[in-house]
Amino acid sequence: MPVLPSCLVDPLWDQFAALLPEHVNTHPLGCHNPRIPDRTVFEHVLAALVHGSGYERIATIGCSDRTIRRRLAHWAELGLAKQVHALALAAYDRMIGLDLGELSVDGCITKSPCGGEKSGRSPVDRGKQGLKRSAASEARGVPLGLVSAGA
Repeated sequence: MPVLPSCLVDPLWDQFAALLPEHVNTHPLGCHNPRIPDRTVFEHVLAALVHGSGYERIATIGCSDRTIRRRLAHWAELGLAKQVHALALAAYDRMIGLDLGELSVDGCITKSPCGGEKSGRSPVDRGKQGLKRSAASEARGVPLGLVSAGA
């Protein structure tokens, strides 16, 4: 049984697929395992989001959790997350309407022991590496944006 009805998944996939570049097989011999279609990985990611569980539980014989992680990392490198978020906000605004009369902004400081390009000295944790995440949402709780910076 599908996680979401096809009347919801198909329009989402159509918009997402339009953002994806054409895949070019770069294997020198061309004899490796066939590539899992992007649509299959997309449906597995939706299942993980709907159920709120890890990729290990969502993985099937046709699509492993490693494939899901690798493809998500590739999509993140292409910068698709920001484009998808902008599309989702625009669609929500058209269908329901964003209530921008009241905005909520919140932030938190977390530890970042492994560092990273955005981590910095934390003023609340004896100068250890930290990360500050700030999020803005509209009156009904729809997230508008997220910013990370060094603590």
